[in-house]
Amino acid sequence: MPHHDRSHAAVRVPGRTDAGSTVLHWRAPLLQREPHSLEDPIENALDLVAHCLPFEDAVAVWDSAANRGIITRQRMARLPLRGSARAVLAALDPFADSGLETYVRPRTKWLRVRCVSQAWIAGHRVDFLFGDRLVLQIDGGTHVGPQRTRDNEHDAQLRLLGYTVIRVGYFQVIDDWPAVQHLLVEAIAQGLHRAAAH
Repeated sequence: MPHHDRSHAAVRVPGRTDAGSTVLHWRAPLLQREPHSLEDPIENALDLVAHCLPFEDAVAVWDSAANRGIITRQRMARLPLRGSARAVLAALDPFADSGLETYVRPRTKWLRVRCVSQAWIAGHRVDFLFGDRLVLQIDGGTHVGPQRTRDNEHDAQLRLLGYTVIRVGYFQVIDDWPAVQHLLVEAIAQGLHRAAAH
């Protein structure tokens, strides 16, 4: 069974790290655990996430916690984070509206084009605005029915205002990222991210 599909538990005493379907973590907690508690404080859980999951997955979990107001960057920064947890904190974006957006940010940094997440345009937020005019929208599982109709209406408004809209779905981001990256590279090469000269 893959490491990330298994249950994870913190233990007090170092030793065995694998217990069949459960991965055991021995790590000094950031916040002391209550003696008989079966739950760790969220800060401890996030520290373990940072050291156990692949980097992008860990950032997605931390972003979700920050977006929901469960943690703040300032609160986490005051804790004695080490190694991977410090790197995850540096990548944290509390404005990421979904885990999918978390995956896009670090994958597009190398483009060297200004990228704003959750930009407000034409009365609605867009997932990403590259440069002045290139919009990337990412559809998760809720983008069906009435939500799809609203998305299509907003896309039409954006196009009438001179924006280029690229809309992709969950499986494209997770399973076919090179194709999404190619769309962005081609749009930027064509200057579609720039405001038209007057």
